[in-house]
This record gives sequence, structure tokens and C-alpha cells, in this order.
Amino acid sequence: MNSNLVEELRWRGMIHDIMPGTEEQLNKEMTTAYIGFDPTSDSLHIGSLVPIILLMHLYKSGHKPIALVGGATGMIGDPSGKSDERNLLTEDILNHNVAGIKRVLSRFLDFNSEENNAPILVNNYDWMKDFSFIDFARDVGKRITVNYMMAKDSVKKRVSSEGAGMSFTEFTYQLIQGYDFYHLHKEHNCLLQMGGSDQWGNITTGTELVRRMNDEASKAYAMTCPLITKADGSKFGKTAGGNIWLDADKTSVYRFYQFWLNASDADAEKYIKIFTFLDKETVDALIAEHTETPHLRVLQKRLAEEVTTLVHSKEDLENVKKATNILFGKSTAEDFKQLDEQTLLDVFEGVPQAEIERADIEAGMDMIAALSAKTKFLASNGDARRALKENSVAVNKTKVKEDYKITTADLINDKFVTIQRGKKKNFLLIVK
Repeated sequence: MNSNLVEELRWRGMIHDIMPGTEEQLNKEMTTAYIGFDPTSDSLHIGSLVPIILLMHLYKSGHKPIALVGGATGMIGDPSGKSDERNLLTEDILNHNVAGIKRVLSRFLDFNSEENNAPILVNNYDWMKDFSFIDFARDVGKRITVNYMMAKDSVKKRVSSEGAGMSFTEFTYQLIQGYDFYHLHKEHNCLLQMGGSDQWGNITTGTELVRRMNDEASKAYAMTCPLITKADGSKFGKTAGGNIWLDADKTSVYRFYQFWLNASDADAEKYIKIFTFLDKETVDALIAEHTETPHLRVLQKRLAEEVTTLVHSKEDLENVKKATNILFGKSTAEDFKQLDEQTLLDVFEGVPQAEIERADIEAGMDMIAALSAKTKFLASNGDARRALKENSVAVNKTKVKEDYKITTADLINDKFVTIQRGKKKNFLLIVK
């Protein structure tokens, strides 16, 4: 094997539970392992980046990863970590979601690779769709006792809670996931299932099924990683604007980059180990540098660069770094014009904005109107005149005098004009 995978994951803080014998198996030979992805949406958010990175580490270590999209299990809904029954998805929505998740996973794992340990992408609907209820009850249900299933935390919490309890549908989830492991064990010699720590119960049911449906000597292993938490106790991956997604059309690259850039010191130190492939020496050096000069935020900057490049591209990273400089850096009107509309709006989020009629711009809008009369950016026309006399006003980063008129030639993306007063005050005109 290329490296000790478990050792690598351990220093990164990516192991929560590991079944005895797992490390020995991984050190002994190329091992096939899988992780399941739930198609509750047509994309994945950054919580799913941890299992994706686990599969990437597995592959880099010379093992064979299987990414399973739960077309069948998605029809039922995983009760793990949920206090209420999930709404069932229609088949059309499910198929749409499965296709979306396959597309996302394909950006991180090359399922067309010719290598011996090439990643595989599977959908459990393919082997569950023809399984009759009677066959499932006889062949699978017979192997695991209700007592064993009831002892699982995901079941125990729901059955003993004040809520509506747990339907038989969700109760069967761990058996179906367990059968996936058995199927992959039989078809692909898959010996290991990995997932988040809330999956331990479902995964160990799978190792039991492998043993009981084959023979007692069959080997199957389990390993989970911790669920990511933030140091302040708030939920990881959620912002005031909602989830942080791995698709740019759901979360712009600029917002994505800013999410990592705004991590607290404690979180950045944890995240740089989990979400990047930087080696221990590099990470330790970055942490030491950050401890010496925390105000420079070297950890956050490197973290944001690495994760944005991994999820999007080097080119996207360069664009958002330019965008990040736009408010307070030495950017030019040309830099503005390179921004797409969504990024520009993201950059100016929280900046005072005013809507202006297109006719006003077509006629040529004078600077007093642009600063005060039409926009109320500055308290009075007198304030606007003073600012212009001080030579502290810029339109699209170019200094202007009182006689300047804003016209359609100033429009960025045919609808925006940026105004700056001094170094710190920014305003955005939006043309209707």
C-alpha cells in the first residue's frame, strides 16, 4: 500500500469509530470500501465534502472506493439523527436528485479511470428494484433480530421520544443499508463501509448481515468520521443565507470562498486538516505561523484557497480573490466588468444600494443626484458637494469631479454602477 490510511486519517481528526481489524486489513492489501450518499437534494453541500474526501484519501492510498447513491434508500429516508419522519420523495424528484449527485461526485472521483483501483459509482435502486417484499422479509429480515435493531441509537431515540415514534418504513432502513453492504461485498468484494459517526448503527448492521448471509468467516469492517461541528456550537455548513453547496449555481464561488475565509481560528485549525490534502509538515508550519501572527489569518486564507480550488477550480479561485479585493483593494473598473452579476451582488451584500430608473442614466445623472438627491447615500446635497470638492468620490473606482455625469457607458453588466466615498464607504446603484 502507498501509505497507512488510518494513520493519515487519525492525525487529521477524521476517525470517530473503527472496528477492530480494520487498520490491519487496510495495511495488508488493496481494499474496496464504500460510502453512501443520500439523494435528498440534486446537489451536495459541504457536510458531504467529508465523505467525498474520505473516498479520495482511500483512492490516494491505493485502495478502491465505491460511491453509492441511494436511489432505493432515498425512497425511505434515513432516520439517523432525525427526530421526525421524513417526507417521501416522488420517483421523478428522486431520479433528478440521483443524477445531480452523480454529477457532483464525478468532479472528485474519476469513474472512467482504467486503473486497478479505479473508483466505482453505483445506485442501490439497481439491485433493490426487483426485490419482492416476501423475498426481502425471508432472506434479509430473517437474519437480524428486532432486539438487535432496537438497540441502535437511531431507533432507540425515536422510539422513546415524545414525537410520533417511527414508522415501519424507516425502521427497515438499516436492513436495506445493511443489504447494500452485503451486495457490494458479494459483487465487488467490498470489505469496508465508511460514513459519518451517526451511521455507526447502520454500518454495523451491514457487517452483521455480511457475516450472517454468507458464512461466519466472512470479513466486513466499519469506520466512521466525526460529524463536523463549529467551535461556537452553531451548525457547520449553514449561514444566514442557508446551506453552503458544492455547486456554483446554488452557492456562488465568492460566497463559498468567503465561508472558509471567515472561519474562526479554532475552526480553521481543525478544518485545514480535514478539508485539504496538505501534509502534516505544511499544516503544522501554517498553524505555527498563524499562532505567531493571528491577525494575518494565514490559516483561513490557505484553507479558503485549497478548498475553493478542490471544489471549483484554480481559475475560479483567482476570480474570487480579485472580487474579494474589489471593495477595499486596488481594483479597477476593468476588474468590476469581469465579475458576473451574482458575484458582484455577493461582493456588495450589506453595502448601501439604491434602485435608479434607466431613463435617469440614459439622460446622464449628475453626481449630486447619485450621492444624495436620488439615493440618500449621503445625508444631504451639501454633504455630496463637500465630498466631491475633497476629491474623495470615485465611480467604478475612477475619481470624479462635481461636473461628472453617470451614463450608460458606466454600467457594469448593463445594470450596476459602483460609487466610493473615501477608502471605506461603498455604494451600489442598480438600474431598473
